[in-house]
Amino acid sequence: MSSVAAIKPPETLSETRKAALLNLLTDEDPAVYQVVRGKILSCGQDAVEWLRPHTLSSEPVLRRRAQEIIQHFARKTADDRFLEFCLKQGEDLNLEQGVWLLAQTHYPDINVEAYQALFDSYAGELRERLDLHAGAEQLLGGFNQYLFDVLGFRGNDQNHYDPENSYLNRVMDRRTGNPINLCLVYLLLARRLRLPVSGIGLPGHFICRFQSTSEEYFIDVFNGGKLWTKANCIQYLLHGKYKLQGDYLTPITPRRMLMRICGNLHQIYHDLELTEETTRFQRYLIALAR
Repeated sequence: MSSVAAIKPPETLSETRKAALLNLLTDEDPAVYQVVRGKILSCGQDAVEWLRPHTLSSEPVLRRRAQEIIQHFARKTADDRFLEFCLKQGEDLNLEQGVWLLAQTHYPDINVEAYQALFDSYAGELRERLDLHAGAEQLLGGFNQYLFDVLGFRGNDQNHYDPENSYLNRVMDRRTGNPINLCLVYLLLARRLRLPVSGIGLPGHFICRFQSTSEEYFIDVFNGGKLWTKANCIQYLLHGKYKLQGDYLTPITPRRMLMRICGNLHQIYHDLELTEETTRFQRYLIALAR
């Protein structure tokens, strides 16, 4: 006998059983709902087709629960897609593609193309505003003035551990986030302008680095784009009692940056005691650490 368990195919329901499940879906007893939900989920993606019309139902409970179950299937599809990306891509993976795939695991209905078009629009505006051949201080000053003063991006120092700080679509919507995701916005704009900007993963903080053939600056994006020198970085490490390891100031690879974003979310969900989300991000971290 084979040691590999057979995969149980999705269950096919008659129209009568579908109607019965839909009727039970409005039951106010949470235990009944969980049983009915499990039965519908066992039908696989086919359930989405016969549930979808009921997302417009005049019955609020049916409408809400149909939407929740369909959302579950959409997130599962996005989860599979992101895991496949993590397993198949190398160290220099496409970071922009990766962070949008990650965002869809929590917000499966987002319009990624619209967000990318928004980045393109911001980059186009920056091209009009900046002298791309100017010195680093002038160039970065203009870049920072547009990003922080005109667009209004800022570090979320009021609720640093809000999960929404770590999903790029929500960072763009709210124009606030944690250090690594604000640096992500900075990087994605800089790349569209072909500026020599990279991510620097300091312990406990994340910054960017601008390095041309003649100039080097570190950029504290979380704090309004404040420019640091290498001496400022060393001072930060000493103040935090971190060891002065040379690789702290070495640009982080796209894979390591994506892993750090996932690591932040894993810790946040663990602290919030959200077991399902914590387990999900544990899978991502294992896939990215291979």
